[in-house]
Amino acid sequence: MSFRFDDLFDQLQEAAWFSKIDLQSGYHQLKVRKEDVHKTTFRTRYGHFEFVVMPFGLTNTPAAFMDLMNRVCTPMLDKSVIVFINNILIYSKSKKDHVEHLQELYAKFSKCDFWLQEVQFLGHFVNREGIKVDPAKVEAVMKWETPKSR
Repeated sequence: MSFRFDDLFDQLQEAAWFSKIDLQSGYHQLKVRKEDVHKTTFRTRYGHFEFVVMPFGLTNTPAAFMDLMNRVCTPMLDKSVIVFINNILIYSKSKKDHVEHLQELYAKFSKCDFWLQEVQFLGHFVNREGIKVDPAKVEAVMKWETPKSR
């Protein structure tokens, strides 16, 4: 997966309305092929278990899920939707456009934030004025201790 955050954020120029969807358990919507289920086996003191759905943590899980989401959202990609692994950002220049964009995209509303004029996305705040790094991320970096040699 080769990309640049700048390329994603360039799409948001002039956007004024945002909605975001976090598909936290989205990976579990992908089934593991029957012939590959045995590869997901793990053992605990309670016995051996296998995943029949894609677990978080397998090497190709993010790529497989992102490929699926890109195929689902293809008509809207780079026009009104950004997909980044399990995060979907819907963006529009006007309220009218935003209604249309949301109607195009089906989602489970309980896990969504709609009609925001500012959205936190991939460690940044995005609004009509532009894009800025989340101050909490900057603060975390500022608190790092200076490395010391022994």
